[in-house]
Amino acid sequence: MIKRVLVVVVVALVLLPAAFWAVQRRLIYLPDPGPVPAAASVLPGAEDVRLRTADGLELGAWYLRPAGRDPAATVLVAGGNGGNRAGRAPLAAKLVAAGLAVLLLDYRGYGGNPGDPSEDGLALDVRAAHRFLTEDRRVPPGRLIYFGESLGSAVVTELALDHPPAGLLLRSPFTDLAAVGAEVYPYLPVRLLLRDRFPVKEQAARLRVPAVVVVGGRDSLVPPSQSREVAAAASARLVEIPGVDHNDPVLLDGPELVEAVLSLVPR
Repeated sequence: MIKRVLVVVVVALVLLPAAFWAVQRRLIYLPDPGPVPAAASVLPGAEDVRLRTADGLELGAWYLRPAGRDPAATVLVAGGNGGNRAGRAPLAAKLVAAGLAVLLLDYRGYGGNPGDPSEDGLALDVRAAHRFLTEDRRVPPGRLIYFGESLGSAVVTELALDHPPAGLLLRSPFTDLAAVGAEVYPYLPVRLLLRDRFPVKEQAARLRVPAVVVVGGRDSLVPPSQSREVAAAASARLVEIPGVDHNDPVLLDGPELVEAVLSLVPR
């Protein structure tokens, strides 16, 4: 009986990490694959635009600017690991009402887009969005703000190393993906098994751009302590909203979030 138990334990110790290795990206990336509705049917005046990645994918995105006036700045919004751009429409509407233009990016595999998400793939996707804004829409880098939501914080932080913006808003950032994974799967050697790393804290420490970190004080997905570490590394202003969880409405499009973005608009 003891031998049988030991065999079961050994098999479990081998098979569980192997299974995690095989399916880990399905656990990390949780896209709503779409299709999404036409941009103007959700956000009056918005455009459906196409982004071409360096590896040949064509991605759908939504672009919206305030009517009848030049925007004070343009916000590139990189979402979290779930949903698609339609879920960020309320945020876009409030930013546009405040006088900003907005590009809502959907990664590969999200919102009807082709491809499968990965760390390298998302880096190509956000660069396609950056090229669209700076080359097609002629947005000066000094008028460009990056907004990263959770996983998107990692995406825009990495972009900012090569293409520094006027300002960087990180909402609920983690220090690195393995640190979050270890919270969810404490019984697995996540740091050894993980393919995608997203080292936000390490990269944020190398940035020299104005930054704000917004965090919910009761975030149950990304420990608030990790977001505080990122803020310290980036020398960022910390906006901590007490009693708020990761996906509470105030962290999706609440006034504190909008005000944090506006605080980064160049004067």
